[in-house]
Formats: sequence, structure tokens, C-alpha cells
Amino acid sequence: MHTHEGPATISQTDIGENANGRPRSDSTASDSRQDHKRLKMNNGRPVAVSGNAADPMNVDLNPERRWKDVYTFIDRTGPLAVEGFEPGAEVKEFLHECKILVIGAGGLGCELLKNLALMGFTDIHVIDMDTIDISNLNRQFLFRSSDVGKPKATVAAKFVMNRVPGVVITPHFCKIQDMDLDYYSQFNIIICGLDSVEARRWINSTIVNMFDPDYPETFKPIIDGGTEGFKGQSRIIQPRISACYECSLDMQTKPTTYPMCTIANTPRLPEHCIEWASVLEWPKEFPDIKLDGDSPQHLQWVLRRAQARATEFNIPGVTYSLTQGVVKNIIPAIASTNAIIAASCATEAFKISTNCVAAMNNYMMYIGEAGVYTYTFELEKREDCPVCGSARLKLSVPGTTSVQQLIDMLLDREDLRLKGPSLRTSSKSVYMKAPKVLEEATRPNLEKLLRDFVTEGEEVTVTDDGLGISLALYVSYN
Repeated sequence: MHTHEGPATISQTDIGENANGRPRSDSTASDSRQDHKRLKMNNGRPVAVSGNAADPMNVDLNPERRWKDVYTFIDRTGPLAVEGFEPGAEVKEFLHECKILVIGAGGLGCELLKNLALMGFTDIHVIDMDTIDISNLNRQFLFRSSDVGKPKATVAAKFVMNRVPGVVITPHFCKIQDMDLDYYSQFNIIICGLDSVEARRWINSTIVNMFDPDYPETFKPIIDGGTEGFKGQSRIIQPRISACYECSLDMQTKPTTYPMCTIANTPRLPEHCIEWASVLEWPKEFPDIKLDGDSPQHLQWVLRRAQARATEFNIPGVTYSLTQGVVKNIIPAIASTNAIIAASCATEAFKISTNCVAAMNNYMMYIGEAGVYTYTFELEKREDCPVCGSARLKLSVPGTTSVQQLIDMLLDREDLRLKGPSLRTSSKSVYMKAPKVLEEATRPNLEKLLRDFVTEGEEVTVTDDGLGISLALYVSYN
């Protein structure tokens, strides 16, 4: 393990200037740029510029009055300021022009967008692939009943821009995997409010691997927040400097599992019916298609089968939201926990962008089940991390091991948590999970002996495109 002494600090030089990436933007955002007020800089001082629309909130746009409380922290230095911090016009300008990406517009995302807009950040993008469900309305306060069925990112962006003149939020209704590196390279800070381990692993790998020490502008701090009921956490990931998300994968809560015999024969809970439909029935009906928890069509099919099963055994309570929660292993969210964790993440973004106070080093956990308890500590880097370290995995297997059996061994490893690994050597593709044409070409290799493709001690590159994982595997035969 590698430990850093003292709190980690991030300079404005490390964050870099905005890159020339050209993001794909939602039409709502581009139209709104003409109708919303922006803060412009004049000789290093922010000044208000009015757009075409009247200000429904009657907000005082004089920056010295409007941001008086925010400027308290950056108009003067103090004992907690980072070494080299210089208060004044330049740091104010960077704050108002700092480009932020928020990933997720759900429980955490709604809080984050509101907090960031009210802290002086005026250029924000938000990505979310979900639409608004009626079950979201009890805690995702930017949405109303009339918004059900609409994209979360679009509605959240419009709501905040209407309430906070001067901020421009560009929404993207898509998956994070749909954006290329040029898109991510334009941001100064990336804040994650995701409900999926797989999505966190993908964005972590993408941003960490994008960093090139010879080009400081490629350094993009990640602030990650997560909640589980009355528990939550926030953390800062400095690519190649501090522990990345993959380094602490073994800390993740293990998914809830149900006995297979109960699911198949004697279901007693609505969750048992959903597991029966998703784990047992789906592979029978669609053997070549993986169940996608983000696909409404897939979830509707599981819901119908689960409801039929529940009716057969007189079990009430099978709903769409519960089906989604079981398939994606979503833990019910609590509004107060979301607010606390989002506040922590937004505060860290402010500290990183201004350097008025040292950023957290580097993980904060919150427990609110029996009071209010927080604890901050430093997560250590794993030198064998497959993302930010130099992962080298050694396996000793019988000489009769097939390619499929090796893949099964890798899938069973809790320290890797692979989803769809591909195997290749320097000279040949052993098995490729994607694209489809390569998968079909290498599928016959699965039943063949591994030693027909890999010699003793030869390096095998194991990749998982869905998670952005790549590691070196060395096989010996016994």
C-alpha cells in the first residue's frame, strides 16, 4: 500500500483550463442560453448581464451583493487556506467559470445541482439516462407530477435555471458511455451521484486513464457521493495520486441474495417472485440476451412474469419500482441522507475550485441510523489496482483447464468483480466478448484447452469493456 503524508491539495493549475472538447448538448440548454442571465468578467470582476427574459425571482444580480456570503471565503485568506491561495478577483473569476459535470439527476443529483448553482458555479452539465417516475417525487424535489415520464436531466436543468438566474445547465439524456473523451476533457471537476457500481467503475476508469502527467489539463478530480438508506459517503479521487474507486471495491456492500430453492419452489416475498422472473425465467426465454436493468422493456417483461408468479402464490406488493430495485440492487433512498452527502460533495467542489480550504483527504462516511456520526479518513492506493496501479494476476490451473473454465474463475473472484471479460495474448485473440462479430468468431474457443492458446508464463491481457478494466494475467499449469 502507498500512503501519502499530509492532506492532499489540488492547485488551479492542476485542474487546467477548459479544453476544446465540443459536447453534444440538449436543445433545452442551447435555447435557454438566450433567455438566462450570465455572469461575465470585466477586468477580473464579475458583472451581471441581463438576457431577454424578465427575472421572475427579482434577484439582485450585483455580484458583490449577490455572492456576499460566498465571497467571505475567497476575499481573504485564513489559517485553513491552502498554501499559495491568493484571494481576490482571479479566484472569483475561476469559481464562476469553473466547468462542472454532474453525473446523475436523481436524489443526489437534484441536491447537487441546487447547491452548485447557489454557490456560484454558472457552467454545469448534467447527464442522466432515466426518466421521471412517480416514486421519485417524494425526495427528488426538482420534479413535479406533471414531469412524470420526462427526462430527469432536462427537467432538473430547466427548474434550476428558472430559479437561479445566471446559471446555465446543459442536460444530456443519455448513458455516460455515449460520450467520448473529448466531451469529458472539457470539465474541471466531475461529481458523481450514481446508483450503480458498474457506472462508477466505468467513469472512474475513463477519467483516471485519461490523465497524462505531461499534460496537467488532463487532470480531472472526481467527487463521488453515494447513499444507502441512513448511510452515505463522499470521497475525492485524484487520478494517479489518491486511491481510485477500483482501489476500494472490496468495501462495497455485497448485493442481497435469496436462496435458490426458495425462489424456485416456495416464494414468500415479492422479491422472491422478481428474482424468479429475472434469474430463472429470463435466461430460458432469452438465452442470448443479457437482462438490462436500465431497459424499461426488459423490466416490464420481468414485472409481468413476477406479478403472475405472485398471483399464483397470493403474494402482494410486486411493483415496477420494486422490480427495478431488485434487478439493479437499488437500496431505498432517504431525502435527508441525500441532502447531507450532496452538501459534502458540493463543498468539496468549492474547496477544490478556490483552494480557500484544503480538500478532504479523502473519504468521509456518514451514519444516521442512531444519531449523526461522521468519520473522515484516507483511503490508500492499491499498487495492484487494475485501473490506477500495475495489476499483475498470477493463476495456477490444471493442464486440463478450458478457456471457459478460466473465465469462470475470473468471474468468481470478488476482488475483480468482472462482468464480461475478454482474453487475448500478444499474438492472438483467445475470446472476445465484443464486438459481436469477434465474439462469434472466438466462441468455439471456449470449449478448447487453455494451453492450446497460452503457453506457460505467457502474458494474457484481460479486459472488460463495460467496466473499463484491463489487467495482465500470467498462467502456470500444474
